[in-house]
Amino acid sequence: MSLHASQIDQAAAPADSARFEAFSAPAAQERRQGEARVCMTPRYGEGEREVRVHWRLEGAAGAPVIIVQGGISADRNALPSATHQGWWRGFAGAGCAIDTARWRVLGIDWLSRRDLGAARAIDTADQASAIAGVLGALGIAQVHAFIGASYGAMVGLAFAARFPARLARLCAIAGAHRAHPLSVALRNIQRDIVRLGARSGDGLGGLALARRLAMTTYRSDREFAERCSDAPVYADGRFQFAEEPWLRAAGERFAARFDAQRYLALSESIDLHAVEPERIGVPVTLVGISSDRVVPLADVCELQRRCGSSATLHVIDSLYGHDGFLKEDAQIGAIVSEILESRGGVQ
Repeated sequence: MSLHASQIDQAAAPADSARFEAFSAPAAQERRQGEARVCMTPRYGEGEREVRVHWRLEGAAGAPVIIVQGGISADRNALPSATHQGWWRGFAGAGCAIDTARWRVLGIDWLSRRDLGAARAIDTADQASAIAGVLGALGIAQVHAFIGASYGAMVGLAFAARFPARLARLCAIAGAHRAHPLSVALRNIQRDIVRLGARSGDGLGGLALARRLAMTTYRSDREFAERCSDAPVYADGRFQFAEEPWLRAAGERFAARFDAQRYLALSESIDLHAVEPERIGVPVTLVGISSDRVVPLADVCELQRRCGSSATLHVIDSLYGHDGFLKEDAQIGAIVSEILESRGGVQ
């Protein structure tokens, strides 16, 4: 089913949110996935283009819908299944903070630049349009919440600014209205490493090395101090340091499952991200991580200030830095549960 971007910004009755009371008890489970054809005009493209967006919807049949989106390496499979581990299995699923006995969880696979044809780049606003198009294709007028983490938080902010009638509330975890300049600089280096690897005939090695560098920003200095305290070992003609095996394994795992061109497009998309907080017209819960070096807490505080009274901020401490959004089940789970139970924003 195709839906024009100009059609998906119309006000709609919040039918899903109105059924909040009806799903306090377990219900029959619905599991669907598919492809929606969405017509949209890319921010950095010329003219309208039809794109194919892969989606997955799972949870209590007929229950209110919650959009769940993660970092650039996440996909539509937030929940575990027979074929996927589930990138957010600690937070979404039966008995979790996002309980599939009470809610339906919707996720998409991120679009990449190649999906947009001749477009110069892909933007978080394009991802937001893709999600809105999927909602239209599925006949979902409004979602109960958008829970976004990292890149997903950026897309959630873009969605809230562009399509407020489709959304009752937003929770943005470890994401802000713009990319911090130091993080932009580091991602530029990572992309150059990937390009250098491709030019030298070692694309996988370049992608793995870029991921190793990224890991030094994802995790906190405290974790490095605790994890990598062993003395260096002399082997194969050089000293080898405690950090190396951990980072090498992380890089190799990433390179084995991710495409270099997709990485380049989505990494650049983070750096192009820009949302005016004053345009966000729905209640917003922000979650900042005190040890986050990718999205500094000061940026999240600025976002809250500029959103005004519609935004609340929770600050958590984590050994894992930016990756705390994947690790802190108890802290983030409690915040998400509180948001989903809130009646604020439901009309």
